[in-house]
Amino acid sequence: MNNILADTNIFLEILLNQEKKEQCKLFLNENIDNLFISDFSLHSIGVILLRNKKEKIYEKFIKDILSKVSIVTLTKENYTEISKISKKYKMDFDDSYQTCVSLDRELQIVTMDKDFRKVEEISDIRFLN
Repeated sequence: MNNILADTNIFLEILLNQEKKEQCKLFLNENIDNLFISDFSLHSIGVILLRNKKEKIYEKFIKDILSKVSIVTLTKENYTEISKISKKYKMDFDDSYQTCVSLDRELQIVTMDKDFRKVEEISDIRFLN
């Protein structure tokens, strides 16, 4: 079974009570032993939840996630790859960062963001519909 980098949108779908939250919950529960989250995703989720005055949800999320999911960051040597991937594949910073982490750590990205179609040739991508 692959080790999985869950993209930010998987978590936000649940935390913001959006349309595909049940599908995302099921996915996370089924893969909990192989899940990773990037430090960037963790920070982005914090920014979004606190901006929306959802401090309690953020606190609960952090307590829950830190006990079950491994946090990964990009190695220092690979930070320059972010701009290369961004330019080559016309991706924004967050998607380029996630791609770099997935390549650096040999993780499959699971996402609902169709922008990742651009990097399917270099990274293992799985889309939740």
